[in-house]
Amino acid sequence: MNNLLSNIGIVFAEITLVILFCYSINWLFGKFYRQCMTVSWLQKGEKIATSVKKTVKNFLFLTTCVLSLIIISFNSWLIYKGVNLDQFTSNLLKQIPPALWLNLLTSTSQSILVIILISIILKNIHQSTKKICDKTKAFKEIQINNKSIDDFFQVVDHSLTTGIWLLGLNLCTQFLKLPSSITKYLYILLNIYLTFAIGFLLITAIAVVIDTISGLSEEYEREDNWLKYYSRFRHLIPFIKSCIKYIIYVCIGSLTSIQFDKLVFIGNYGTPIIKIIIVILSSKILIEISHFLIEKFLLKGENLTSIQERKRLTFIPLIQNTVRYLIYFGAIVTVLYIIEIDPTPILAGAGIVGLAVGLGTQSLLNDLVNGFSILLQNYYLVGDFIETNGAKGIVEAIDLRVTRIRHPDGSQYIIRNGDISKIINFSKEYVNASVTVGVDYDSNLDHVYAVIEKVGKQLKEINSDVLEATFVNGLEEFGDSDLVIRTTTKVKPGKHIFIQRLLRKMIKEAFDQEGIEIPFPRQVMIFQNPPEQK
Repeated sequence: MNNLLSNIGIVFAEITLVILFCYSINWLFGKFYRQCMTVSWLQKGEKIATSVKKTVKNFLFLTTCVLSLIIISFNSWLIYKGVNLDQFTSNLLKQIPPALWLNLLTSTSQSILVIILISIILKNIHQSTKKICDKTKAFKEIQINNKSIDDFFQVVDHSLTTGIWLLGLNLCTQFLKLPSSITKYLYILLNIYLTFAIGFLLITAIAVVIDTISGLSEEYEREDNWLKYYSRFRHLIPFIKSCIKYIIYVCIGSLTSIQFDKLVFIGNYGTPIIKIIIVILSSKILIEISHFLIEKFLLKGENLTSIQERKRLTFIPLIQNTVRYLIYFGAIVTVLYIIEIDPTPILAGAGIVGLAVGLGTQSLLNDLVNGFSILLQNYYLVGDFIETNGAKGIVEAIDLRVTRIRHPDGSQYIIRNGDISKIINFSKEYVNASVTVGVDYDSNLDHVYAVIEKVGKQLKEINSDVLEATFVNGLEEFGDSDLVIRTTTKVKPGKHIFIQRLLRKMIKEAFDQEGIEIPFPRQVMIFQNPPEQK
């Protein structure tokens, strides 16, 4: 009976060791999975990762069951053969050298000590990062960077946690003297993870710096410091963030590829790609800075007249476009040199082709010549109210090829300069706001003229855009149901439409007060009874 209980105890102990081993592997894998899911870009593949985790768990469970069955079957066969399991196990253990047992005990103790030490260190790290995060968010009471600060310290916490666990795993493999291949790949895994962790730390740190500068610019933006220019270049921030992010991604990919002998060639493409991204980023920044400097230089005069200001506003887009194309050209040439392509033959061929196309395209030349004529002769400027080729509105921009006109209803006309033949400019010194009004045939015209002139004087007093009071030109025509009177009001350039509408409203109100009727067409229906039949 005692022999049977001893055999059962040995079998149970062997099965327990197998279960503990598989459970430990499952626990380590689960912890690794949870750490991976804290990384934002890995969360996109959460379904795949969950499926892998479930597969590993099922595999470990199946392995535990199979090994348990093997243990039970083998021990049952030994018992059937009459072998004493206690003595068999004892003899088997005696065959293992004592030094091996000592090394196993030492390495296991060292591994357990490392795990305990890591747990203590990580606990302190979690508390410290939380305190530092709260203090950082309280700096200057800036609210706009709170989310980026939270993201940064979250990445710091997760990176340190996973990195320390991987470092501990590497130490444990060395303590346990596992095969060199396992140690080698664990070391590569640690290097790869540290590369990714440092990259994401840089990305989140840059986001914190940029958001902090945004917050400071809103609080300390004054005329006497450099933060006053920040709002002018604020729109560049998303583009700069994206470029920096791509540069870090390329660095991560290059550093990761060199960990594997067969992928080293991928790292050779990292440096040219980074240079190209830097060229693109520098070109974008140079364009914005040049636009800003051109505007600041041309509009810095304090005593500019409205005409001088509009002239400069007209030429600013042309100069900006020229500078922008030159920067584009320089960027393309630089990129060609980076990818080791000599741009000289390409540029020579492009010049010949461009010359041939330019000589053969008369419409292009016509547009350019007319564009220069418009600019040099000051036919119209940016901000002028003009009418040409069926388009009517305010000139928004003048390029060498096209003119852009914004109609009062919001629609934009884009007209080729070569097609412009007749120009009506309402913005030269003054323009007349013409308004016609109809009155009843029975009206006293002298009284009507007096009322309109009184309204015109009131209009000049309340509106600074009116240069002279409304003048009554006289009776324009005899209408079907009214007498049409024409009036003109001299106003500032481009203000005639608004003044026309305002004047009509004031005339209507004045006529209502004076009892002057504004007739409108009426329909009169006459019903005639049929003649009586005799």
